[in-house]
Amino acid sequence: MTRTVTSVVDGQPVPGDRTVASLNPADLDDAVGEVSLAPGRIFTAAAVVARNAQRAWADVPAPVRGRAIAHIGRVVEENAESLARLVTREIGKPYAEALGEVREIVDTCDFFLGEGRRLYGQTVPSEMPDKQLFTFRNPVGTVAVITAGNFPVAVPSWYIVPALLTGNTIVWKPAEYSAVVSNAFHDLFVKGGGLPDGVFNLVHADGADTYAGLQESLELGYIDKVGFTGSSEVGREIGALTGRHLQTACLELGGKNPLVVTPSADLDLAVEGALFSGFGTAGQRCTSLGTVIVHESLHDEFLRRFTAAVDAAAVGDPTQDVLMGPLLDAKFAERYEKFLGWVQPQHTVHGRTGRITSGNPRDGFVGDPAKGLYYHPVVVDGVRPGDELFDQETFGPIVGVTSYSTLDEAIDLANAPGYGLSSSIYTTNPADAFAYRRGISAGMVSINNSTSGAEAHLPFGGNGKSGNGSRQSGMWVLDQFTRWQSVNWDYSGRLQKAQMDVADLDADLGFRLDDQP
Repeated sequence: MTRTVTSVVDGQPVPGDRTVASLNPADLDDAVGEVSLAPGRIFTAAAVVARNAQRAWADVPAPVRGRAIAHIGRVVEENAESLARLVTREIGKPYAEALGEVREIVDTCDFFLGEGRRLYGQTVPSEMPDKQLFTFRNPVGTVAVITAGNFPVAVPSWYIVPALLTGNTIVWKPAEYSAVVSNAFHDLFVKGGGLPDGVFNLVHADGADTYAGLQESLELGYIDKVGFTGSSEVGREIGALTGRHLQTACLELGGKNPLVVTPSADLDLAVEGALFSGFGTAGQRCTSLGTVIVHESLHDEFLRRFTAAVDAAAVGDPTQDVLMGPLLDAKFAERYEKFLGWVQPQHTVHGRTGRITSGNPRDGFVGDPAKGLYYHPVVVDGVRPGDELFDQETFGPIVGVTSYSTLDEAIDLANAPGYGLSSSIYTTNPADAFAYRRGISAGMVSINNSTSGAEAHLPFGGNGKSGNGSRQSGMWVLDQFTRWQSVNWDYSGRLQKAQMDVADLDADLGFRLDDQP
């Protein structure tokens, strides 16, 4: 039987007004489930429920909320393999990667379970006697979280875990093409973790209805913060919408992530990093490698080794030991076909392009390519600024290569597309590493590591077209979901006016030391 998943509001399933199928992209004959999509009014209703539940949730002592996060982490850990298998089935992510993604939920919970006892404020000395100054972290209120499906469980946890820990309630709108995984994630948090009804609500809706519901919820004052992971284009719209309500969204957007190879680089290590960051998850990460920027003295040798590694990589059935499986969904396959159309006569394409079929085969393919949305991994040499392949994010298994002569030129090339999420440099020269770190606009820099890979206790986020400077993960994300409140307590029994009733010590500013021989 095909499972039908619905929105869950105040602990109750809420059917939508139409259904769509969620298909396994590795086997399009396998319907993972049907998704009941809700109209915008359901999003608004969920925001009302979340808002009504927020005060009681915030009144739960923060250490107790931390214990709730601890329980969720243990429940996810006990269900890790089942959840990872579902991730692989619904979005086609290779199982090893899917299991690592589930582990990231556990790591995030492990970090934040202790933050319930460390939501520190400060005592601040006053400039006047008999007066004390304090600061407190307060929850923002009700948070709308809208996430993509390429990381259907790890990325939502980056928002939802710290938001819950700090006393906020949630309305979560995941991607339609990962809806079955999303319901499993929600069940683990609510049924497994024991969250009260109304604290964490799930809404399945398409983009237009989500925007309409979010807009109405903001206008009526039901939503206090928006977290969004997705494309730069949609991120601009979310940012503009929240800005009209004097809110700043937490935006984690796309990337055109550079990897610089210097003359001192370990070439084999650089090739390994480029292969994983370029083609892991079939290039469908916000941190996927966009362009390799390799020193002109190494260009030909790097390209030889890199293309050989791509040709030898295992591609196919994501339940097997492969580097990459299918594209996530038919809409991404259609978009990727457009990206392939950006190849120009001045570019050199290495290997086959397009969908893998019996007429367009890939040597060593694992499984049956006719079953799913499988595409050839592609390396395109000779990309330069002004080329769409160089300037724009290409969400799929395609990597550009270009060359440079000086490190300053490499940094200029790395910054040229205007994104600023992740970046990498391969070098054994500390001076090059620090010069690159100083000059690159990206929010994340890897030295002798790939552009992909996040740890739960390090800030994650980008600048420019990759985001608005907000950061997720670690203690830095607390600033997204809390607001500082300052308190001054005057127990002097009289009105003391700051900057006016302040005592001062008299100083002799004309004092000079005697000249001594």
